[in-house]
Amino acid sequence: MKVIVFGATGGTGRQVVEQAIESGHEVTVVARNPEAVDIRNERLEVVRGDVLNLDSFSERIAGKDAVISALGVNHRKPTTVYSEGTANIVKAMQAAGVRRLIGLSSAGLDIPDDTPTMQKLVIKYVIQPMYKYAYEDMARMEEKLRKSGLVWTVIRPPRLTNGPKSGTYRTSINETLPKAQSIARADLADYMLKSVEDSSSYQAIVEISN
Repeated sequence: MKVIVFGATGGTGRQVVEQAIESGHEVTVVARNPEAVDIRNERLEVVRGDVLNLDSFSERIAGKDAVISALGVNHRKPTTVYSEGTANIVKAMQAAGVRRLIGLSSAGLDIPDDTPTMQKLVIKYVIQPMYKYAYEDMARMEEKLRKSGLVWTVIRPPRLTNGPKSGTYRTSINETLPKAQSIARADLADYMLKSVEDSSSYQAIVEISN
């Protein structure tokens, strides 16, 4: 499989790249700063590009089997990285005839009914306000994907950890996942790669947790 990865310099994106290579896939990484990608492999190509600049990466989409987006921001300021970045990816995919896209969002957008009261309060009055701008842009991103006409999957993980890959996790498609607390980035990456060919996740929002 030939995949192109955005957001590869983040914790989850790096796991996606490493695991894709280990599985024998050919991987292209688009990064604003290619030097920040310290993985080296004959099946890995790292190119300079900015997701907010369509012309900088559009030609790299052609011939790929899937696009995996682990885009993220490390600040709490207003952002359009998720929505505008994904909109540019969608345009490039449509032009190249590439249909499969896996996008990363967050479970923080919604508060499940079974969430313990104290945790609900923390999410509503601490977490959601803290990441207000990121969540707002993730919601815009999800809406753009729904209207894209692509074969998309949005994955909403809860709190991310740096634990090892266990290969054991729970998922729920288009439904709330009970007691979703956290997931290791390595397990999240494992599912992102596996979901590429999983038709049950097509045009769906997937919640995931260890």
